[in-house]
Amino acid sequence: MLLLQAHLEALAGRGQTRLHLTTEAAEALREIVRMKPRPRPPGESAKVAVAAPAAVVAAAPAVVPEAPPAVIAQSEPAPAAAVEPTSAPVEVEVPVVSKIEIAEPPPPPVRALAPMTRSEKEAALAAVRARAELGDKPRALGTLRDTMVFAVGNPEAEIMLVGEAPGADEERQGEPFVGPAGQLLTRILKAMGLEREDVYISNICKYRPAMENQRTGNRQPTAAEMASCVEFVREEIAIIRPRVIVALGGTAVAGLLGLDAPVGRLRGRFHDLDGTRVMVTYHPSYLLRKEEDGHITAMEEKRKVWEDMLLVMEETGMPINDKQRRYFLTK
Repeated sequence: MLLLQAHLEALAGRGQTRLHLTTEAAEALREIVRMKPRPRPPGESAKVAVAAPAAVVAAAPAVVPEAPPAVIAQSEPAPAAAVEPTSAPVEVEVPVVSKIEIAEPPPPPVRALAPMTRSEKEAALAAVRARAELGDKPRALGTLRDTMVFAVGNPEAEIMLVGEAPGADEERQGEPFVGPAGQLLTRILKAMGLEREDVYISNICKYRPAMENQRTGNRQPTAAEMASCVEFVREEIAIIRPRVIVALGGTAVAGLLGLDAPVGRLRGRFHDLDGTRVMVTYHPSYLLRKEEDGHITAMEEKRKVWEDMLLVMEETGMPINDKQRRYFLTK
């Protein structure tokens, strides 16, 4: 424990605050943290005799590859002790590390599968749906409702759209984007020359977030709720292999890309998700709310979404006529 404290303190003294450990190493560290080192008077350091050659201590890696979970070490600044190579026992000044925190692991990367036929994709998606229906992680949270709403659309689609979570209408019908926002999304697709059956539509959270006295009320999923479902979405992406993913709204952006920034700053250009192009744009429900601010404001915001969709059409090689390019332009 003392050697671990010394190593963490030395790293902190050099300005490093984050280590990436394997799952096994993180579990071992959690056990050590639970032991809680004996407190010492301020200014007093512990000394420990190290029988192994100092070169072994110096060879301890500062970062162990392979991502999650991360370990954050915070302590009072203190210089690290210099150790000369020798085979004799050495004394190492060991400052007390005041706090060690284990961070949640980031979502795993999307790993593309080998090309599949349509029937193979349908079978693979059915298997993902079955596991999402069991929903061990989502149901264990106790903050989501019971009905699972999976996805809908073409398993061979070039465009995949991802929203945030099902609402009351989606929960009732068992299909994403069927309420007022979904109807607006359908009209946007039609303006692109597409039907819902031509694309694949999913949500970052497969269950409707619960609220007290909920009825038709909805709320955004929390980070924990999204994390409990994101593995299903990533498997869908690996199976569908779309050319473009459209992230609808900030919640989908946070769940897919891990970005915490306003949609207005992220839209209008493509982002990368493990080799797949991602277009960020406003959620249709945002456009519905903007209609309350007047016709001009609503048209301006619709134009922004349409410009994003024009980029998606260009990326996927869809034809665009002059009329489509002029949609939602205000005079």
